[in-house]
Amino acid sequence: MAAVGIIMGSTSDLPIMKEAALILDHFGVEYELEVVSAHRTPERMVEYAKNASERGIQVIIAGAGGAAHLPGMTASLTPLPVIGVPIKSSNSIDGWDSILSILQMPNGIPVATVALNAAKNAGILAARIIGASQADVQKKMLAYAEEMKQDVLSKAKNLSID
Repeated sequence: MAAVGIIMGSTSDLPIMKEAALILDHFGVEYELEVVSAHRTPERMVEYAKNASERGIQVIIAGAGGAAHLPGMTASLTPLPVIGVPIKSSNSIDGWDSILSILQMPNGIPVATVALNAAKNAGILAARIIGASQADVQKKMLAYAEEMKQDVLSKAKNLSID
């Protein structure tokens, strides 16, 4: 059963949002992937957000470009944590419209927001949330952090200017 719901406003967001899926695969976290547009399919968005927890979803990652209402509207409809991924889309103002639409949520409707196009970080954050109650995921998260540490130390050891 999926623990993480990955939703996006359009299939054009998939090249960015697949990074969340790939990193969740790495940690062995089950997910579902859906297109749920806040503007073009608002009823679908409401149904998805309201029923996600009943279906076993524990965290929702919502990616959106432009006006980027999907993460905030989803957060307003579910008790689950929502991680917003601002996406620089074809109609975007260098991504700032998406960033601010997701980041500037009113008190009471929080959305954790990652950097522009940073779906991988959204996946890592979702895995950390899942890992808080699942020891196997937390163990994989610790191993991942150690791999990153060793990679940096290896590169620092072999650093040269020639």
